Amino acid sequence: MELELYGADDKFYSKLDQEDALLGSYPVDDGCRIHVIDHSGVRLGEYEDVSKVEKYEISPEAYERRQNTVRSFMKRSKLGPYNEELRAQQEAEAAQRLSEEKAQASAISVGSRCEVRAPGQSLRRGTVMYVGLTDFKPGYWVGVRYDEPLGKNDGSVNGKRYFECQAKYGAFVKPSAVTVGDFPEEDYGLDEM
Repeated sequence: MELELYGADDKFYSKLDQEDALLGSYPVDDGCRIHVIDHSGVRLGEYEDVSKVEKYEISPEAYERRQNTVRSFMKRSKLGPYNEELRAQQEAEAAQRLSEEKAQASAISVGSRCEVRAPGQSLRRGTVMYVGLTDFKPGYWVGVRYDEPLGKNDGSVNGKRYFECQAKYGAFVKPSAVTVGDFPEEDYGLDEM
């Protein structure tokens, strides 16, 4: 490849062809540009499609036999998924959370009026439309049809329908955020206008 130095006025100054010279030894000033001429034969965009680049692959068995890998270090140090005590503790905590959520969810019945106090959101009222496990996230969830378009969906998530409602009126919240009771729809006096 060749390097050429051009001034701010696009006038050719010199070739940068001395391998051991520092950039400061050339007449470089503010506004100058270095033009690169590539003689390697590489075409523009040739390496942008990474699927065409040959990659090194190793079989899982061969990787398992190696001693200087991240996996072998984590196994020796009992880190991450290889820390059986921590994994057992996390599984016990998850089971405890699931048990608590199940108990909270069992007190909520479909068709009940409710208030939702989700963290970082204003108080919202609606009707319970679904209570149970879902495919989109682990644990128990309560599907609520809000009285106003404050939701995120229409009762379906990732193509699976859990209940019916208008778009932006449906939401799923954890049972701990739901309070069931006599919560009539709020009248904002908009009908009187």
